[in-house]
Amino acid sequence: MNTKICKWAAGTYDAYIDYHNREWGVPVHEDKTHFEFLVLEGAQAGLSWRTILNKRAGYHDAFKNFDVLEISKFSEATINSLMDNPSIVRNKLKIASVINNAKAFLNIQNEFHDFDHYVWGFVDHEPITGHWTDSAQVPSENKISQKLSQDLKKRGFKFVGSTIMYAYMQAVGMVNDHTTDCYRYLEINRLKNS
Repeated sequence: MNTKICKWAAGTYDAYIDYHNREWGVPVHEDKTHFEFLVLEGAQAGLSWRTILNKRAGYHDAFKNFDVLEISKFSEATINSLMDNPSIVRNKLKIASVINNAKAFLNIQNEFHDFDHYVWGFVDHEPITGHWTDSAQVPSENKISQKLSQDLKKRGFKFVGSTIMYAYMQAVGMVNDHTTDCYRYLEINRLKNS
């Protein structure tokens, strides 16, 4: 592809470029996908996104295609068996956080009808568009990610620090942080206005 893309994705491997071109920054409004990205972004803490993309299929298998209700019923024995699964990040705290977060996620769904309505409320249900000319200008967190992180922690979530939540906001399209020279910048903005 000769089309210019964000520097962080350019020249990398196919799955990374595909993720950039198809998913990153596209507004998500489906709760299962929201939960998937909460899990994946939390799993990434201290690791590369490439590592997580390589294990994404493994996460789908291990965590019942991100069926929150099913995950919320996982036992300590299930957590221990997942520790032997090389298809996911074998960190007991991260694995346990998925089950914990599934329960907290269900509570939010009960309170707000769905998680989507809750989380998009932090940006007034409208994506924020960055105007960055270089990837180095893109922040790693902002006041909204800090507020979202604090609220999720108050609701019992784990692995939802401000930097993790900003990456999550980028992933689910709450923020369009494609650089202005990237072909996806305008495409994502058109999604916002359609």
